[in-house]
Amino acid sequence: MASDSYRDARVHRLSEDMDSQMRPPLAPSVTFGRRTASGRYVSYSRDSIELSGDLSNGDYANYTVHIPPTPDNQPMDPTISAKVEEQYVSNSIFTGGFNSVTRAHLMDKVIDSEAQHPQMAGAKGSSCSLPGCDGKVMSDERGVDILPCECDFKICRDCYIDAQKNAGGICPGCKEPYRAELEEAIMETNRPLSLPPPPGMSKMERRLSMMKSTKSVLLRSQTGDFDHNRWLYETKGTYGYGNAFWPKEGGAGNENDGTEASPPELLNRPWRPLTRKLKVPAAVLSPYRLLIFIRLAALVLFLTWRIKHPNQDAMWLWGMSVVCEIWFGFSWLLDQLPKLCPVNRATDLAVLKEKFETPGPDNPTGKSDLPGIDVFVSTADPEKEPPLVTANTILSILAADYPVEKLACYVSDDGGALLTFEAMAEAASFANLWVPFCRKHDIEPRNPETYFNLKRDPYKNKVRADFVKDRRRVKREYDEFKVRTNGLPDSIRRRSDAYHAREEIKAMKIHRQKVAAAGDDDVSEPVKILKATWMADGTHWPGTWTTPAPEHSRGDHAGIIQVMLKPPSDEPLRGVVLEEDKPVDFSEVDIRLPLLVYVSREKRPGYDHNKKAGAMNALVRASAIMSNGPFILNLDCDHYVYNSQAMKEGMCFMMDRGGDRICYVQFPQRFEGIDPSDRYANHNTVFFDGNMRALDGLQGPVYVGTGCLFRRMALYGFDPPRSKERTSCCCCFPRLKRPKPSAVSEENRALRMGDSDDEELSVCLNPKKFGNSSFLIDSIPVAEYQGRPLADHPSIKNGRPPGALTIPRDLLDASTVAEAVNVISCWYEDKTEWGQRIGWIYGSVTEDVVTGYRMHNRGWKSVYCVTKRDAFRGTAPINLTDRLHQVLRWATGSVEIFFSRNNALLASTRMKFLQRLAYLNVGIYPFTSIFLIVYCFLPALCLFSGQFIVQTLNVTFLVYLLVITLTLCMLAVLEIKWAGINLEEWWRNEQFWLIGGTSAHLAAVLQGLLKVIAGIEISFTLTSKSAGDDVDDEFADLYVVKWTSLMIPPITIMMTNLIAIAVGFSRTIYSVIPQWSRLLGGVFFSFWVLAHLYPFAKGLMGRRGRTPTIVFIWSGLIAITISLLWVAIKPPSSANGQIPSGTFQFP
Repeated sequence: MASDSYRDARVHRLSEDMDSQMRPPLAPSVTFGRRTASGRYVSYSRDSIELSGDLSNGDYANYTVHIPPTPDNQPMDPTISAKVEEQYVSNSIFTGGFNSVTRAHLMDKVIDSEAQHPQMAGAKGSSCSLPGCDGKVMSDERGVDILPCECDFKICRDCYIDAQKNAGGICPGCKEPYRAELEEAIMETNRPLSLPPPPGMSKMERRLSMMKSTKSVLLRSQTGDFDHNRWLYETKGTYGYGNAFWPKEGGAGNENDGTEASPPELLNRPWRPLTRKLKVPAAVLSPYRLLIFIRLAALVLFLTWRIKHPNQDAMWLWGMSVVCEIWFGFSWLLDQLPKLCPVNRATDLAVLKEKFETPGPDNPTGKSDLPGIDVFVSTADPEKEPPLVTANTILSILAADYPVEKLACYVSDDGGALLTFEAMAEAASFANLWVPFCRKHDIEPRNPETYFNLKRDPYKNKVRADFVKDRRRVKREYDEFKVRTNGLPDSIRRRSDAYHAREEIKAMKIHRQKVAAAGDDDVSEPVKILKATWMADGTHWPGTWTTPAPEHSRGDHAGIIQVMLKPPSDEPLRGVVLEEDKPVDFSEVDIRLPLLVYVSREKRPGYDHNKKAGAMNALVRASAIMSNGPFILNLDCDHYVYNSQAMKEGMCFMMDRGGDRICYVQFPQRFEGIDPSDRYANHNTVFFDGNMRALDGLQGPVYVGTGCLFRRMALYGFDPPRSKERTSCCCCFPRLKRPKPSAVSEENRALRMGDSDDEELSVCLNPKKFGNSSFLIDSIPVAEYQGRPLADHPSIKNGRPPGALTIPRDLLDASTVAEAVNVISCWYEDKTEWGQRIGWIYGSVTEDVVTGYRMHNRGWKSVYCVTKRDAFRGTAPINLTDRLHQVLRWATGSVEIFFSRNNALLASTRMKFLQRLAYLNVGIYPFTSIFLIVYCFLPALCLFSGQFIVQTLNVTFLVYLLVITLTLCMLAVLEIKWAGINLEEWWRNEQFWLIGGTSAHLAAVLQGLLKVIAGIEISFTLTSKSAGDDVDDEFADLYVVKWTSLMIPPITIMMTNLIAIAVGFSRTIYSVIPQWSRLLGGVFFSFWVLAHLYPFAKGLMGRRGRTPTIVFIWSGLIAITISLLWVAIKPPSSANGQIPSGTFQFP
């Protein structure tokens, strides 16, 4: 066809003897097939592979068949055909993978309930009028039927294609040729049609050219319309094919090469920053820094005194204590020095709106000029990560206050479960009501489960008269949505059983027919067929089945992509006036929804899929093909958007001056469902409000796995712009270096690849790094350009002109989604640098820390964004066992980092010194557990032996101990002041530091050493996000005692210290010459240990009041018995070695 949306058929033949050893693996098949609603399969090739670099050789043979338009073959209107193609894509589930054909299965319905929103997959539409066809009529963004002929004959997409190809372009209704209606299409879309691309130009290259052609100031006449004559005169433009959209080199106005000067009004206008750095008050920070050095000096003097004054009576106690104290001092120094420069930051959303969303000379229509954001949500197991929790996270993302056309949400289902698929479809259906409701009434938070469970007054500050009615209606719809979602497991099981019974009957009938034809009377042999999992449209689910089968089990299933919500239209779409079937009036609200895509990457046996990091990298590639947002926000399935403007706040840092050197913006993690006392320090405020703010004053906070807004180019492994202009000196601050003259343009300098300064970006060589997808490689410069800050001030380097991102997004077509299926295949990463230098880094269970470390190591900076209203909120395990396993996973990842090439000792010179110390502490802190356990046993050993770590409790020792303790307390108070936390949170953190250090951290060190020495891999299970079984108690899971071997060391420490205290008292009481100073020292340190372990002991007792009293009685009796037994075994003696008279002794 000659239609722009239907691509020319291109057939590629690949010789079987191609040597693939020196290049990335090629796609095993380029065939693309679709299944029509009537059951036919139509196959055609995917878009031509744009050969470049090593792939350009004579082994490929290309030919193109052009079908010119004739009176019998009239093309469909390009704007309509593109929308029709996109509708077909959104109603199809795409599957494919290694050695398999990529298929698009057209689905009549995605879920059992009826789809209401026109953007949703399986949206209801009219049926095709051709006899024998059950297809749906093409529709526009409002769901209105698209009828290509004036006679209004209803025809589906497949039948229309057949009519064009086989019936000479004749309408089956009126028997007249189809005619294009370009003028009506222009009036309907209210924007001119774009010029066709030059020959040989890809879609991504065309999009980049259109963005670069947008001038920094659109020239307008006095009437307010675009002044073409003035534009031609002042920009030296000319009419002709391509000149209006593809200017000459240097026409982008941001290359700083002198070819185009900034307008005078731009230079004279006052420039306002988007962010501000708020320094900590000097009255707090100066004493804090001074105390750090005072305590450091006291530690040095104390350790020197300890080494020079050994305990001659117990050298073994003295030696162990001194070694532990030296390590504790070193560990404290690593943790404290990076806290010298804490900062706070603030954003200005009003300035962001003024620059990017306010009508002006450079943006006459006021359309958003913000860059796109692709949001990644990862889930793996619907049993441990309930689909309802994930669905609420999706709804909060879809309702976020960010331009709808610039937002895309990708859900990674690493388990390939139909339950998650249908739960996401139900969420997309409910979003039709929830998202406009949030926009109409400015709802916060936009997670329906949290919103409807708020304990505050929901009607506060609501002024619209219809709010009560709307809220009541939406609440009822949400309750029905919850019931449907919670009932999906039973619904899928019943449906699969019904279809399976039908298939068994069919198979038995066929078997009997075969037996009868063979003349055999024995039909008693049972017929066995695989028990499949069935989708709502009556076809097999291509992912994991409930009953595992070959190619349908965990770790063995095809790649799946389903566009749940197709991309929204470019212009706002208002709702309809209140009607009977529309219970909520959305006539003044934009009802468009962001793009929502379900992705389940291909998994096959024998491949290392690299857990969450591999799933994230698959989403990076798929999103680059489909939406290519220059920024990526990743969230766990249980972390939802609590502040609808959080994305805009993060974008303030990326779009501000110098923002092109920021690799990511990390938001703090905030948690819900934590017990009021925060027994196990789940809020972790000391880290998120203390350590992270301090790192923000250096090179930036570490990446903590969720709630992070990434720059796509940083994930691709590129160096920051102007990286050669900066090097790092021996201190914590960078040192400017005079750049060497270079003929490389600013754009190419911004695309420097890797850790080597001499390695420049070469797009034609990138298949070795990024894989063989030319579409993915073409998207890289587009993402880099779109992610640049606004060039609205001469001091902003590497910027883009205002208004460059107001152009509409390209519509999806089948070949684009087929290419996305190709890049999530299990073989795609072979012989590439994905997971090595590109994307999330493999090789550690804490892939988040390693990924952030690599970016900082290349010279990127990160920013910590603490918003007034929490940006995101999630859940945390409040059960003791689950919490210990979570800490174990983190600590094991840190041990892996220490023994890998990601050790901060091997960092490059681009990383600041204090930042390097912070990363070094990340890898070292689990090893403190070895010394901590020894030190926790020392008080008991002192009480058992009657000795102490020092010869006597003299004044010098007590003074040093007092100074060290007081400075620690004063530092804690000052840190609480500038971090904004309270004393109880600090104390809970100290308690769990000892609990985790004596349990999970020690196990992590052992597991890490086993992996390094013996090569034994470590496997972990997902942290459960489901709530406890007791619906009456919100914190029921807190009291559940689940035994784990990690509890053995803390229990042993507690019992040993309790028994030692009893033994020490008994010995001192029955001694002729009581050594009260030694008893006092040992008991003091034992109580210090037991006070830190109190939350652990409380967790072992379960629910308050449920522990039988006999347990405490027997514990006391056992402790007394053991104490008396110790006295009997080693009774106190007098000076001459005889047992004194009148003392107690066993008969």
